[in-house]
Amino acid sequence: MKPMAHLGVGIGWRPEIADAVERLPGLDWVEVVAENVCPGHLPESLLRLRERGTRVVPHGVSLGLGGADRPDPAKLAALGERAVALGAPLVTEHIAFVRTSSPVLEAGHLLPVPRTRDALDVLCENVRIAQDSLPVPLALENIAALFSWPGEELTEAQFLTELVGRTGVRLLIDVANLHTNRVNRGEDPAAVLDAIPLEALAYVHVAGGIERGGVWHDTHAHPVPPVVLDLLAALRSRVDPPGVLLERDDDFPAEAELAGELAAIRAVVTAGPPAPGRPAVAGSGPAAAEPRPDAAPDAAAEPDAAAEPLPVEESARTRVALGQAALLSALVAGTPVPEGFDRRRIRVQARALAAKRADVVARLAPELPEILGPDPYREAFLSYAKGRPMTAGYRRDALDFAEDLLIRDLPADPVARRRLTAWWRDRTGARPPRRIVRWARALAGRAA
Repeated sequence: MKPMAHLGVGIGWRPEIADAVERLPGLDWVEVVAENVCPGHLPESLLRLRERGTRVVPHGVSLGLGGADRPDPAKLAALGERAVALGAPLVTEHIAFVRTSSPVLEAGHLLPVPRTRDALDVLCENVRIAQDSLPVPLALENIAALFSWPGEELTEAQFLTELVGRTGVRLLIDVANLHTNRVNRGEDPAAVLDAIPLEALAYVHVAGGIERGGVWHDTHAHPVPPVVLDLLAALRSRVDPPGVLLERDDDFPAEAELAGELAAIRAVVTAGPPAPGRPAVAGSGPAAAEPRPDAAPDAAAEPDAAAEPLPVEESARTRVALGQAALLSALVAGTPVPEGFDRRRIRVQARALAAKRADVVARLAPELPEILGPDPYREAFLSYAKGRPMTAGYRRDALDFAEDLLIRDLPADPVARRRLTAWWRDRTGARPPRRIVRWARALAGRAA
């Protein structure tokens, strides 16, 4: 595998901190959520960063390459367009599923795939489809999870190693997610770092979180804790990472605090060379890293171009689809929890998904909590979410939530109801349902 280009130390670019990001000292690169930028209308801040020579990497969150369905060509094309518009050296995504097609359900969140042979076969074929469609190399991130799948056949390290060996995909290792999975799933981060092909490393994520009731929540809204910096140091002792990036998505701190977190990360990265015999894959290392002697024979190799991969049997996709649909239905539609899952953890995940859904809708449609009031909005949305799974993304969810309120002649305050009606009409270009239609829908909903 060819060595990865050196990126350095960077931060996740977000509109809320765009000005601060431009002023951060010694910033080498930024990562942007791919779905949040439009290739033809890039934010001025990103354009200025690019003019200064700061690299920009698009980070996708909606492909769902771990899902049972083949990747959506339109989503792949959109991700590729952003890579070209940003002049990116690579694009990144996640080892996760985010939706099901039968029934049509959206998680609005990254959910773990089962570490089974079926799921690995499906993921590898989906990754190859994506690689063939994208104009730049692809790297995939390990995700944080609140729960484990029953009946798993592979460890995290085995799953990642086979994925790299069969597809040649790069890895984006999130050390905060390694810590999350240590707390939530009892997995040993050191064992993962010892066994995965670090010569495939594209870059590293670092982020904060918080523990509540014995569950670690990967919030990206808290300072990076020492335990995560310790894991970055453990990775640094094994490999010279091409890049390290600080992620922050909410509760943004003062500029000085962001600069301090970046300085702490830079101190770990520059602490010293990796342990002898470990690959050095950043710009300071040799031209090509030698595979580790304890790695699987094909872990660092490019996939064999002469050996055409066999297509995944549709029965494998069907088995993966059935398992994911049953789980996602339990998480967002209130159906029974599938056998073998930790029911308490699934309830925690379901509450977290509903809370995130409410938060994202409030950010995308801030008029809703303004019209209803912050607390009544949240109470009403969480009640709505129990019986109405998301099927078409957050923007559609906001409109459906508003329509659901209007169907039920809510909010009770006539002035607020008129404002909500005007908001809904302005965004849908339609007339609100007439009163008789609202009654009929309400009765049908109660009958169901």
